[in-house]
Amino acid sequence: MKTAILCGKLFDSQNNQVSTDKVIIVEDKAICDVIDRREFAENPDMEVIDLSNLFVTPGLIDLHVHSGMNGEGNDRMGLLQHTVGELTLYSLKNVQQDLYAGFTTIRDCGSQAFVSVAIRDAINKGDFIGPRMFVSGYSMGSTGGHADSHYAPGTYNPAEERPIIDGPDSARKAARYNLKHGADFLKFMATGGVMSKGTTVGSQQLCDDEIAAIIEIAHMYGVHTATHAHGTNGIKAAVRAGVTTVEHGMILDEEAIELMLEHGTYLTPTIIAAERICAKGPEMGLIPWMVDKANQVLSHHEWGFRQCLERGVKITFGTDAATPFNFHGKQGYEFELLQKFGMDPHKALIAATMTNAEVLGIKDQVGSLEKGKLADICAWKCDPAEDVKTMTDCQFVMKEGQVICRK
Repeated sequence: MKTAILCGKLFDSQNNQVSTDKVIIVEDKAICDVIDRREFAENPDMEVIDLSNLFVTPGLIDLHVHSGMNGEGNDRMGLLQHTVGELTLYSLKNVQQDLYAGFTTIRDCGSQAFVSVAIRDAINKGDFIGPRMFVSGYSMGSTGGHADSHYAPGTYNPAEERPIIDGPDSARKAARYNLKHGADFLKFMATGGVMSKGTTVGSQQLCDDEIAAIIEIAHMYGVHTATHAHGTNGIKAAVRAGVTTVEHGMILDEEAIELMLEHGTYLTPTIIAAERICAKGPEMGLIPWMVDKANQVLSHHEWGFRQCLERGVKITFGTDAATPFNFHGKQGYEFELLQKFGMDPHKALIAATMTNAEVLGIKDQVGSLEKGKLADICAWKCDPAEDVKTMTDCQFVMKEGQVICRK
């Protein structure tokens, strides 16, 4: 049975155009046509969904989430008190919130106990409703670095039983360990982070040969790579080694930007992650040093982002959903922050659709609304160019031809 979706306005993510009075024809999981309203003739064998008062876009892609958290403070102590089964159920609920918010595809950039692998596989089998998922397994980092647990000596938590990198051979082993257990891509921590104890947020934490070893394995297995990187030295080392995406990239300099342009590296800015800690951290009772580090990176971020935007660095859309006060299903606020940093809302939509689909290697399946692609379709109250806040209130979600929710 075919379904006709009547669109008020339709966003073309390939050409950055908005058209009116279009009809999307869906059959099974895919789009079989996009036609003008005047060409459309209803028939009793066709279901009609009327979105003629809404702004219709491709399903969105969030290139950076963490399914095992949801806006709490530092969750490490919580992990000591919950079973892997509890974590799995909690994580499934979190990614479903992303789907209801219009994110039909997500990239999980680090979770515990390969829970994200299990959820991805269950969603793919049709056992549960959820977004299309690309997962990294564990984030990889050095002893004492941003990926390490920082528990007291002798404290054991099976959910955090991750490989830690000290030298290029252990970097290769950690990469292979994640791929063995079902990772779609590899994520590593090139620098310190806001939420990790005892680390300087901008300092490089993996040596150049360790970074190169991870990327070597990624190339051998045909997967892409992402690096958590705030400071310039770690960013440069990862870019020189051939990393696909730089996550956060909040402390850039001219050389780092030039290297990203030279290597075709993508930047995933995640403004929301630092902004939410700065804005809400004190009232949440976050440890003062976390708030201080968030303020440190955010104070540098706008300059670097605007330089990347003006000079043509490829920018993706990712939110780090799950960091403090950065809730799954609420991450559409990133569109407002991107606009504040100088990005046109339509360009941000392209980042969240076509650009992200390109990173994930699925641009032939999703990212735009055209014949032959999967029917991942969302709708909003208005064009975000008129009011960007609309991106926090998704009105309609379809994934692969199945209506997920409608307000």
